[in-house]
Amino acid sequence: MMINIIGVTEDNKLSLHSSLADVNLEEYKWYWADFNQPTEEEMQDLAGRFHFHPLAVEDCVQKLQRPKLDYYEDHAFFVTHIIRDEEEDLIQEELNLFVGHRFVVTFHHMPVLEVSQVWNWMLGHKQIELWDPFYVFYQILDKTVDNYFPVMYRIEDELDRIEDNTGNKSMECLMNELFTVRQRLLKLRHTVNPMRDLLYRMLNSHHLDGVKKRREYFSDIYDHLLKLSEMLMANREVTADIRDSYLSLNSHQTNNIMKVLTIITSIFAPLTFIAGIYGMNFAYMPELVWHYGYFFSLFLMVAVGIVMYLWFKKKGWF
Repeated sequence: MMINIIGVTEDNKLSLHSSLADVNLEEYKWYWADFNQPTEEEMQDLAGRFHFHPLAVEDCVQKLQRPKLDYYEDHAFFVTHIIRDEEEDLIQEELNLFVGHRFVVTFHHMPVLEVSQVWNWMLGHKQIELWDPFYVFYQILDKTVDNYFPVMYRIEDELDRIEDNTGNKSMECLMNELFTVRQRLLKLRHTVNPMRDLLYRMLNSHHLDGVKKRREYFSDIYDHLLKLSEMLMANREVTADIRDSYLSLNSHQTNNIMKVLTIITSIFAPLTFIAGIYGMNFAYMPELVWHYGYFFSLFLMVAVGIVMYLWFKKKGWF
């Protein structure tokens, strides 16, 4: 859609541009170029104007690469993930960054809130001398990771609601909601764990002087990702426990139903046996000509049924 540029002069003044055509990047101490939903023509500037490596440019064009870090001659290339919680589904977005000593270039196919926040904050900041490309990178990365936490907290609230069943929903409905939550946790894990590995690699790299300069800041982001990773594992265990509890409860209810049906079948089995005997077509059956034979057979079946019911009740099966 557009390319925005902030140029920082030698006397720490900011200069804004909305196109690469009318700007000489060499006259700035350092600059930030943001490729926000670029067109095909604007994408060509990555290789044409900035001379980035073709493999890095290819990673930018292809969506949803795994978070990673690549080193090049005068810069480093980062792939990071943004998480959006929309309509009970997690949307993963990719944010690519080229970071060198004199520049930071951000590239994203969708609007990224974190980039806009840092952009506006930089424009309103009075001490621009404190900023540099790696500080911009840190601010974007910090806000990206911080925005993972609200997503995690909403998932935990959903788990609490499912566990308490405040809406008195059916077990089938709760199980469907539980599996939806597990899918969201899985998506979040596919972002958090690679981002954690990315930060670990950055902190242990000997090629990123900007990270070494602000090691305590990037270590703080790494600590947040470790905490998120632990929360993910704990919540997945909670979902497994809830699932096992519901499955056990469902199995228990099924067993109770089968027990009742078995008892009823057991009670009616001798009654069916008695009725079957007197339903046989033999020529001589004394009870058939007995005046009280019919009433006696009914009394016998009722008595057998009552005796068996009392016996099952004494055994605690009812």
